[in-house]
Amino acid sequence: MAENSEILSGQPFPRLMGVEIVEATRSRVRARLNVRPDLCTASNILHGGAIMAFADTLGAIGAWLNLPEGALTTTIESKTNFIGAAKEGSTVTGESTPFHVGRRSSVWQTKISREDGKLVAVVTQTQMVLM
Repeated sequence: MAENSEILSGQPFPRLMGVEIVEATRSRVRARLNVRPDLCTASNILHGGAIMAFADTLGAIGAWLNLPEGALTTTIESKTNFIGAAKEGSTVTGESTPFHVGRRSSVWQTKISREDGKLVAVVTQTQMVLM
């Protein structure tokens, strides 16, 4: 597996958020995110936009790992189901796996979970292959 800094080298926003890649293969991407105060709502829970950005990062990494040489990828669709909350000071884990990896697109599902294993969100996204 490539190092966290190498995988995120071209992605300044996930680095700003503090995304830590745990595993990155063509069939699964796992990462952690500390729920810091600046990523939270007024209720001291992880902001929905931060959840979506975290999930988008993982799906994009999975798509990127499956690209042919010289190609790029971009998100063209994303749907989020918010299921539970993650409190400030906790850590969430994301796991992204593909439903489909094709020549022109890939579809990824990312599950975001709390430390106790309860789901926070499920995100499905479509990544387009740019040649």
